[in-house]
Amino acid sequence: MSTRFLVSNEQEHAAGIEAARTALSAQRCIVLPTDTVYGIGADAFSAQGVAMLLAAKGRSRTMPPPVLIAQAATMDGLARDIPDEARKLAEAFWPGGLTLILQAQPSLTWDLGETRGTVALRVPNDETALELLAATGPLAVSSANRTGNPAATTADEAVAQLGDSVDVYLDGGSRAAQDDAETLPSTIVDCTGARLQVVRSGAISIEELRVVVPAILDLGQDDSGQGA
Repeated sequence: MSTRFLVSNEQEHAAGIEAARTALSAQRCIVLPTDTVYGIGADAFSAQGVAMLLAAKGRSRTMPPPVLIAQAATMDGLARDIPDEARKLAEAFWPGGLTLILQAQPSLTWDLGETRGTVALRVPNDETALELLAATGPLAVSSANRTGNPAATTADEAVAQLGDSVDVYLDGGSRAAQDDAETLPSTIVDCTGARLQVVRSGAISIEELRVVVPAILDLGQDDSGQGA
């Protein structure tokens, strides 16, 4: 049976972080708030936990989850051959709504699915998420929803979709945009090719990215600058 904690309450906050840490150590799944939408998380180094995460979402191994980290310095332990431009984006937009796809360190003993030797990393801009990540280390985290459904922007929405497949729900209030605009997931940038390229539009616009990396390719562009 799942347990839910209101993390805005001081006592429930501490108990929730500890319960989440315990569940993750037991190779179970949790739901946590992030700066974009709610996420379902598992220990990134637990093959069982990641498999449970994918099963809870109804997702196959061909769609591996991104990995959330507590600070940019962790990037070098998880990724190799990091382009200078990727480091500039991390410096500019982390913590925040930007995910970077990088070449994974080959020595890592994890199984996130069919990653083709890559890992997608992000530092979220959310105090509860960062506190949890500091306590647990890297977490495999995907949006808290069944595949094909909208991402959960409240704990209630996450519970409705994921139910008892998750041990602990950390309720951080609504993630919905205050101006009634659509709540956007993180922008994803592929940093493994000759040029950086946006592969999913999201919270960070292409205009903002190009202030830091002018040559970055937009979603659907090829190297000639034409839409693919």
